[in-house]
Amino acid sequence: MVTARFLSSDAVDGLATPAEYVDAVREGYRQRGEGASAEPRTKLLRSDPPGMLTEYAAVLPETGAMGGYVYAAGFGAADAWFMTQLFDADTGEPRAVLDGASMNPFKTGATGAVGVDALAREDAASMAVIGSGPQARGQVRATATVREFETVDVFSPTREHRERFAAELDDRLDAAVRSVESSDAAVEGADVVITATNANRPVFDGELLEPGAHVTAMGQYNPEKFELDATTIERSTYVVDLRERVDTDAGSFIHAVEEGAVTEEHVHAELGEVVAGKRPGRRSDDEITVFDSGGTGIETVAGAQLLYEKAEERDLGTEIEFAPASEALTGK
Repeated sequence: MVTARFLSSDAVDGLATPAEYVDAVREGYRQRGEGASAEPRTKLLRSDPPGMLTEYAAVLPETGAMGGYVYAAGFGAADAWFMTQLFDADTGEPRAVLDGASMNPFKTGATGAVGVDALAREDAASMAVIGSGPQARGQVRATATVREFETVDVFSPTREHRERFAAELDDRLDAAVRSVESSDAAVEGADVVITATNANRPVFDGELLEPGAHVTAMGQYNPEKFELDATTIERSTYVVDLRERVDTDAGSFIHAVEEGAVTEEHVHAELGEVVAGKRPGRRSDDEITVFDSGGTGIETVAGAQLLYEKAEERDLGTEIEFAPASEALTGK
Protein backbone atom coordinates (compact mmCIF):
# COMPACT_ATOMS: atom_id res chain seq x y z
CA MET A 1 0.00 0.00 0.00
CA VAL A 2 1.03 3.59 -0.66
CA THR A 3 -0.12 6.44 1.54
CA ALA A 4 -1.29 9.69 -0.06
CA ARG A 5 -2.93 12.78 1.35
CA PHE A 6 -6.51 13.97 0.84
CA LEU A 7 -6.82 17.74 1.06
CA SER A 8 -10.26 19.27 1.32
CA SER A 9 -11.13 22.66 -0.13
CA ASP A 10 -11.21 24.11 3.40
CA ALA A 11 -7.76 22.66 4.17
CA VAL A 12 -6.10 24.42 1.23
CA ASP A 13 -8.14 27.65 1.29
CA GLY A 14 -5.69 30.45 2.04
CA LEU A 15 -2.75 28.05 2.29
CA ALA A 16 -0.80 29.88 -0.43
CA THR A 17 -0.70 33.54 -1.42
CA PRO A 18 -1.53 34.78 -4.94
CA ALA A 19 2.16 35.62 -5.46
CA GLU A 20 3.17 32.07 -4.52
CA TYR A 21 0.68 30.65 -7.02
CA VAL A 22 2.10 32.95 -9.70
CA ASP A 23 5.67 31.81 -9.03
CA ALA A 24 4.67 28.14 -9.12
CA VAL A 25 2.63 28.50 -12.30
CA ARG A 26 5.33 30.55 -14.05
CA GLU A 27 7.79 27.74 -13.34
CA GLY A 28 5.29 25.22 -14.72
CA TYR A 29 4.94 27.15 -17.96
CA ARG A 30 8.71 27.51 -18.23
CA GLN A 31 8.96 23.73 -18.11
CA ARG A 32 6.25 23.47 -20.76
CA GLY A 33 8.33 25.80 -22.92
CA GLU A 34 11.27 23.44 -22.44
CA GLY A 35 9.21 20.48 -23.63
CA ALA A 36 7.15 19.25 -20.66
CA SER A 37 4.07 17.27 -21.65
CA ALA A 38 0.57 18.70 -21.40
CA GLU A 39 -2.66 17.82 -23.15
CA PRO A 40 -5.67 20.01 -23.95
CA ARG A 41 -8.90 19.40 -22.12
CA THR A 42 -11.15 16.52 -23.02
CA LYS A 43 -14.80 17.31 -22.65
CA LEU A 44 -17.59 14.73 -22.53
CA LEU A 45 -21.17 16.00 -22.75
CA ARG A 46 -24.53 14.58 -21.81
CA SER A 47 -27.81 16.16 -22.88
CA ASP A 48 -30.29 14.54 -20.52
CA PRO A 49 -29.70 15.53 -17.82
CA PRO A 50 -27.42 18.22 -19.26
CA GLY A 51 -23.89 18.01 -17.92
CA MET A 52 -20.20 17.98 -18.70
CA LEU A 53 -17.25 15.87 -17.59
CA THR A 54 -13.89 17.51 -18.31
CA GLU A 55 -10.30 16.45 -17.72
CA TYR A 56 -6.77 17.56 -18.53
CA ALA A 57 -3.27 16.59 -17.42
CA ALA A 58 0.39 17.61 -17.41
CA VAL A 59 3.81 16.34 -16.37
CA LEU A 60 6.23 18.84 -14.78
CA PRO A 61 9.47 16.84 -14.58
CA GLU A 62 11.61 19.45 -12.85
CA THR A 63 8.93 20.07 -10.24
CA GLY A 64 8.78 16.31 -9.83
CA ALA A 65 5.01 16.20 -10.08
CA MET A 66 2.36 15.18 -12.56
CA GLY A 67 -1.38 14.85 -12.53
CA GLY A 68 -4.48 16.61 -13.64
CA TYR A 69 -7.96 17.82 -13.11
CA VAL A 70 -11.33 16.19 -13.49
CA TYR A 71 -14.48 18.18 -12.97
CA ALA A 72 -18.16 17.52 -13.42
CA ALA A 73 -20.70 20.26 -13.98
CA GLY A 74 -24.45 20.11 -14.23
CA PHE A 75 -26.13 16.71 -14.44
CA GLY A 76 -29.26 18.09 -12.81
CA ALA A 77 -27.44 19.66 -9.87
CA ALA A 78 -26.65 23.00 -11.54
CA ASP A 79 -23.28 22.94 -9.80
CA ALA A 80 -19.73 21.72 -10.30
CA TRP A 81 -17.13 19.60 -8.48
CA PHE A 82 -13.38 19.78 -8.99
CA MET A 83 -11.00 16.90 -8.26
CA THR A 84 -7.22 17.11 -8.63
CA GLN A 85 -4.94 14.07 -8.64
CA LEU A 86 -1.25 14.56 -7.93
CA PHE A 87 1.45 11.95 -8.58
CA ASP A 88 5.21 11.73 -8.12
CA ALA A 89 6.70 12.31 -11.59
CA ASP A 90 9.66 10.00 -10.86
CA THR A 91 8.00 7.02 -9.18
CA GLY A 92 4.43 7.39 -10.43
CA GLU A 93 3.14 6.97 -6.88
CA PRO A 94 0.11 9.00 -5.80
CA ARG A 95 0.88 11.97 -3.57
CA ALA A 96 -2.44 13.65 -3.00
CA VAL A 97 -6.05 14.06 -4.02
CA LEU A 98 -7.30 17.62 -3.68
CA ASP A 99 -10.73 19.15 -3.74
CA GLY A 100 -9.83 21.82 -6.26
CA ALA A 101 -12.73 24.21 -5.63
CA SER A 102 -10.91 26.88 -3.61
CA MET A 103 -7.68 26.44 -5.61
CA ASN A 104 -9.44 27.00 -8.93
CA PRO A 105 -9.61 30.83 -9.09
CA PHE A 106 -6.06 31.18 -7.77
CA LYS A 107 -4.29 28.79 -10.13
CA THR A 108 -6.33 30.19 -13.04
CA GLY A 109 -5.64 33.75 -11.91
CA ALA A 110 -1.96 32.93 -11.62
CA THR A 111 -1.93 31.78 -15.23
CA GLY A 112 -3.39 35.09 -16.34
CA ALA A 113 -0.82 36.91 -14.23
CA VAL A 114 2.03 34.97 -15.83
CA GLY A 115 0.62 36.04 -19.20
CA VAL A 116 0.54 39.67 -18.08
CA ASP A 117 4.07 39.45 -16.71
CA ALA A 118 5.35 37.96 -19.97
CA LEU A 119 3.44 40.20 -22.39
CA ALA A 120 2.26 43.48 -20.82
CA ARG A 121 4.35 46.64 -20.79
CA GLU A 122 6.58 47.00 -17.76
CA ASP A 123 4.98 50.36 -16.97
CA ALA A 124 1.39 49.08 -17.15
CA ALA A 125 -0.53 50.99 -14.47
CA SER A 126 -4.24 50.68 -15.35
CA MET A 127 -6.29 47.50 -15.43
CA ALA A 128 -9.78 46.85 -16.77
CA VAL A 129 -11.68 43.73 -15.76
CA ILE A 130 -14.91 42.59 -17.36
CA GLY A 131 -16.64 40.15 -15.05
CA SER A 132 -17.14 40.15 -11.29
CA GLY A 133 -17.26 36.49 -10.26
CA PRO A 134 -14.71 34.32 -8.42
CA GLN A 135 -12.57 33.90 -11.54
CA ALA A 136 -12.38 37.66 -12.04
CA ARG A 137 -11.34 38.07 -8.40
CA GLY A 138 -8.60 35.48 -8.83
CA GLN A 139 -7.34 37.19 -11.98
CA VAL A 140 -7.18 40.63 -10.40
CA ARG A 141 -5.54 39.50 -7.16
CA ALA A 142 -2.86 37.51 -9.00
CA THR A 143 -2.25 40.13 -11.69
CA ALA A 144 -1.77 42.81 -9.04
CA THR A 145 1.35 40.92 -7.90
CA VAL A 146 3.20 41.33 -11.23
CA ARG A 147 2.64 45.04 -11.98
CA GLU A 148 2.13 48.15 -9.84
CA PHE A 149 -1.38 49.14 -10.87
CA GLU A 150 -2.78 52.51 -9.89
CA THR A 151 -6.36 51.88 -11.03
CA VAL A 152 -8.63 48.91 -11.67
CA ASP A 153 -11.94 49.54 -13.45
CA VAL A 154 -14.52 46.76 -13.29
CA PHE A 155 -17.65 46.24 -15.34
CA SER A 156 -20.26 43.52 -15.25
CA PRO A 157 -23.92 43.79 -16.28
CA THR A 158 -25.31 43.67 -12.74
CA ARG A 159 -24.54 46.89 -10.87
CA GLU A 160 -24.76 45.29 -7.44
CA HIS A 161 -22.22 42.63 -8.40
CA ARG A 162 -19.65 45.02 -9.84
CA GLU A 163 -19.98 47.46 -6.96
CA ARG A 164 -19.52 44.68 -4.41
CA PHE A 165 -16.49 43.46 -6.36
CA ALA A 166 -14.99 46.96 -6.46
CA ALA A 167 -15.52 47.54 -2.74
CA GLU A 168 -13.96 44.21 -1.79
CA LEU A 169 -10.89 44.57 -4.02
CA ASP A 170 -10.41 48.24 -3.17
CA ASP A 171 -9.90 47.20 0.45
CA ARG A 172 -7.50 44.42 -0.52
CA LEU A 173 -5.29 46.06 -3.17
CA ASP A 174 -3.07 49.13 -3.26
CA ALA A 175 -4.73 50.18 -6.52
CA ALA A 176 -7.94 52.21 -6.59
CA VAL A 177 -10.70 49.81 -7.68
CA ARG A 178 -13.90 51.32 -9.02
CA SER A 179 -17.11 50.18 -10.70
CA VAL A 180 -17.85 51.67 -14.12
CA GLU A 181 -21.02 51.82 -16.19
CA SER A 182 -19.91 50.02 -19.36
CA SER A 183 -17.24 47.80 -20.82
CA ASP A 184 -16.25 50.71 -23.08
CA ALA A 185 -15.58 52.87 -20.03
CA ALA A 186 -13.43 50.13 -18.53
CA VAL A 187 -11.40 49.33 -21.65
CA GLU A 188 -10.69 52.82 -22.96
CA GLY A 189 -7.18 53.81 -21.93
CA ALA A 190 -6.49 50.55 -20.05
CA ASP A 191 -2.99 49.08 -20.16
CA VAL A 192 -4.23 45.60 -19.21
CA VAL A 193 -7.69 44.21 -20.00
CA ILE A 194 -8.98 41.00 -18.40
CA THR A 195 -12.14 39.23 -19.55
CA ALA A 196 -13.59 36.65 -17.18
CA THR A 197 -17.18 36.07 -18.28
CA ASN A 198 -19.62 33.46 -19.54
CA ALA A 199 -20.46 35.62 -22.56
CA ASN A 200 -21.26 34.07 -25.90
CA ARG A 201 -20.32 37.20 -27.83
CA PRO A 202 -17.61 39.89 -27.62
CA VAL A 203 -17.67 41.94 -24.44
CA PHE A 204 -15.87 44.99 -25.84
CA ASP A 205 -15.01 46.62 -29.15
CA GLY A 206 -11.43 45.85 -30.18
CA GLU A 207 -11.10 49.26 -31.80
CA LEU A 208 -11.09 50.75 -28.29
CA LEU A 209 -7.81 49.10 -27.33
CA GLU A 210 -4.99 51.58 -26.99
CA PRO A 211 -1.67 50.83 -28.72
CA GLY A 212 0.44 48.88 -26.25
CA ALA A 213 -2.49 47.28 -24.43
CA HIS A 214 -2.46 43.68 -23.26
CA VAL A 215 -5.56 41.46 -23.09
CA THR A 216 -5.98 38.27 -21.07
CA ALA A 217 -9.10 36.32 -22.01
CA MET A 218 -9.97 33.33 -19.82
CA GLY A 219 -13.69 32.67 -20.37
CA GLN A 220 -13.59 31.27 -23.90
CA TYR A 221 -12.88 27.55 -23.87
CA ASN A 222 -15.78 26.78 -26.19
CA PRO A 223 -15.80 27.01 -30.00
CA GLU A 224 -19.18 28.77 -29.83
CA LYS A 225 -18.07 31.40 -27.31
CA PHE A 226 -15.90 34.38 -28.15
CA GLU A 227 -15.33 37.07 -25.53
CA LEU A 228 -12.99 38.88 -27.94
CA ASP A 229 -14.03 40.16 -31.35
CA ALA A 230 -12.17 39.49 -34.58
CA THR A 231 -10.74 43.02 -34.49
CA THR A 232 -8.96 42.33 -31.19
CA ILE A 233 -7.46 39.10 -32.51
CA GLU A 234 -6.43 40.72 -35.79
CA ARG A 235 -4.73 43.67 -34.06
CA SER A 236 -2.84 41.47 -31.62
CA THR A 237 0.21 39.34 -31.17
CA TYR A 238 -1.73 36.25 -30.17
CA VAL A 239 -0.35 33.86 -27.52
CA VAL A 240 -2.16 30.76 -26.27
CA ASP A 241 -1.65 28.36 -23.38
CA LEU A 242 -1.56 25.26 -25.64
CA ARG A 243 -1.44 25.30 -29.44
CA GLU A 244 -3.38 22.04 -29.61
CA ARG A 245 -6.55 23.66 -28.32
CA VAL A 246 -6.58 26.62 -30.70
CA ASP A 247 -8.72 25.01 -33.41
CA THR A 248 -10.96 23.08 -31.01
CA ASP A 249 -12.11 25.41 -28.24
CA ALA A 250 -10.41 28.83 -28.59
CA GLY A 251 -13.69 30.45 -29.57
CA SER A 252 -12.42 33.96 -30.25
CA PHE A 253 -9.63 32.75 -32.50
CA ILE A 254 -11.91 30.30 -34.32
CA HIS A 255 -14.40 33.11 -34.92
CA ALA A 256 -11.67 35.45 -36.22
CA VAL A 257 -10.53 32.78 -38.69
CA GLU A 258 -14.11 32.20 -39.83
CA GLU A 259 -14.51 35.95 -40.35
CA GLY A 260 -11.38 36.01 -42.49
CA ALA A 261 -9.63 38.42 -40.12
CA VAL A 262 -6.68 36.06 -39.53
CA THR A 263 -5.38 32.67 -40.58
CA GLU A 264 -4.20 29.76 -38.44
CA GLU A 265 -0.65 31.11 -38.79
CA HIS A 266 -1.62 34.12 -36.66
CA VAL A 267 -0.76 32.13 -33.49
CA HIS A 268 2.51 33.69 -32.32
CA ALA A 269 3.52 31.32 -29.53
CA GLU A 270 2.55 29.28 -26.53
CA LEU A 271 2.93 31.08 -23.22
CA GLY A 272 5.52 28.54 -22.12
CA GLU A 273 7.68 29.32 -25.14
CA VAL A 274 7.69 32.99 -24.18
CA VAL A 275 8.39 32.30 -20.50
CA ALA A 276 11.24 29.93 -21.42
CA GLY A 277 12.73 32.47 -23.83
CA LYS A 278 12.15 30.27 -26.86
CA ARG A 279 9.91 32.86 -28.55
CA PRO A 280 9.79 36.64 -28.11
CA GLY A 281 6.95 38.17 -26.16
CA ARG A 282 6.24 41.87 -26.50
CA ARG A 283 8.53 43.49 -29.06
CA SER A 284 7.43 47.13 -28.86
CA ASP A 285 5.57 49.51 -26.56
CA ASP A 286 2.84 49.99 -29.21
CA GLU A 287 2.18 46.31 -29.76
CA ILE A 288 -1.20 44.90 -28.69
CA THR A 289 -0.87 41.45 -27.12
CA VAL A 290 -3.45 38.80 -26.29
CA PHE A 291 -3.10 35.78 -24.02
CA ASP A 292 -5.85 33.22 -24.55
CA SER A 293 -6.12 31.16 -21.36
CA GLY A 294 -8.47 28.21 -21.64
CA GLY A 295 -7.18 26.16 -18.72
CA THR A 296 -4.57 23.39 -18.70
CA GLY A 297 -3.03 20.79 -16.45
CA ILE A 298 0.11 22.92 -16.21
CA GLU A 299 -1.26 25.38 -13.69
CA THR A 300 -3.26 22.63 -12.02
CA VAL A 301 -0.22 20.46 -11.29
CA ALA A 302 1.90 23.47 -10.33
CA GLY A 303 -0.76 24.77 -7.93
CA ALA A 304 -1.51 21.35 -6.48
CA GLN A 305 2.17 20.64 -5.80
CA LEU A 306 2.51 24.02 -4.08
CA LEU A 307 -0.43 23.22 -1.81
CA TYR A 308 0.75 19.67 -1.19
CA GLU A 309 4.15 20.89 0.01
CA LYS A 310 2.57 23.42 2.32
CA ALA A 311 0.13 20.84 3.66
CA GLU A 312 3.02 18.45 4.32
CA GLU A 313 4.80 21.14 6.34
CA ARG A 314 1.71 21.72 8.47
CA ASP A 315 0.54 18.09 8.53
CA LEU A 316 -2.83 19.00 7.05
CA GLY A 317 -5.27 16.62 5.44
CA THR A 318 -6.21 12.98 5.83
CA GLU A 319 -4.11 9.97 4.94
CA ILE A 320 -5.60 7.64 2.32
CA GLU A 321 -4.22 4.39 0.94
CA PHE A 322 -3.76 3.20 -2.63
CA ALA A 323 -2.98 -0.38 -3.61
CA PRO A 324 -0.30 -0.81 -6.30
CA ALA A 325 -1.47 -2.72 -9.36
CA SER A 326 1.12 -5.41 -8.70
CA GLU A 327 -0.79 -6.31 -5.56
CA ALA A 328 -4.35 -5.46 -6.45
CA LEU A 329 -4.43 -7.17 -9.84
CA THR A 330 -2.72 -10.35 -8.65
CA GLY A 331 -4.43 -10.60 -5.28
CA LYS A 332 -1.13 -10.77 -3.43
